[in-house]
Amino acid sequence: MSIFIHPTAEVSEHAAIGDGTKIWNLAQVREDCKIGKDCIISKNVYIDTKAVLGSRVKVQNNVNVYHGVTVEDDVFLGPSMTFTNDLFPRAFNADWKITETHVKKGASIGANATIVCGTTIGAYAMIGSGSVVTKDVPAHALVAGNPARQIGWVCKCGHKLDSQNTCPCCGEAYPSLQAIPK
Repeated sequence: MSIFIHPTAEVSEHAAIGDGTKIWNLAQVREDCKIGKDCIISKNVYIDTKAVLGSRVKVQNNVNVYHGVTVEDDVFLGPSMTFTNDLFPRAFNADWKITETHVKKGASIGANATIVCGTTIGAYAMIGSGSVVTKDVPAHALVAGNPARQIGWVCKCGHKLDSQNTCPCCGEAYPSLQAIPK
């Protein structure tokens, strides 16, 4: 295997990129970031310095992954979603502080969602398109809205669980999941 880099992509020679990763047109990959194996970095994606992506991460068009963001394996980042990394942004503040964000294994973030820094997205959680995530999201939670609120639970395969916390698609049961907080 090898790494594919589209001729129009700008990729730092000081970025660590795993085997089998594909970086498409107009993407920018900065120095000192880490990208795992078999990732897809789509058109017009920005991966900031020191950002971390695990293996098999799919980053759709127009996504920004900023310094302070860590994304684990098997995560889906939908088109035009974005992360933030400063809780008190000002153009004139030379003393700004990066606030870290963590996306756990298998999570999916929908198109145009915004993930406010300082949050953790749990394993296999699903963030609805257009949501604004302002607080931590539990593993397997389905959240939507502005601000994002939990509206259900999802299976590892991505389908919404029924009222007994069982997947109607694959049949996997999740008896340990609690009632959805109000």
